[in-house]
Amino acid sequence: MPNLIQYRKRCIGCGVCHDMQPELWRMSKKDGKATLILSVLKKETHVLPIPEFQRIRSEEVAVACPVNIIKVT
Repeated sequence: MPNLIQYRKRCIGCGVCHDMQPELWRMSKKDGKATLILSVLKKETHVLPIPEFQRIRSEEVAVACPVNIIKVT
């Protein structure tokens, strides 16, 4: 099962991840940054196991992120 990873501290809040994959992302009203829904925080990194069928879309989101803080492993 692939993992979707976000380095949230470096997020600039552009919202492209939420626009492309709203089922996994939300924009925080508190600080304006993207939040990976239901992720687990591990050493300043948010990690969410995703099903294989979401891999391709998640990789597209990672490529679209202007500050490269999203990865799929």
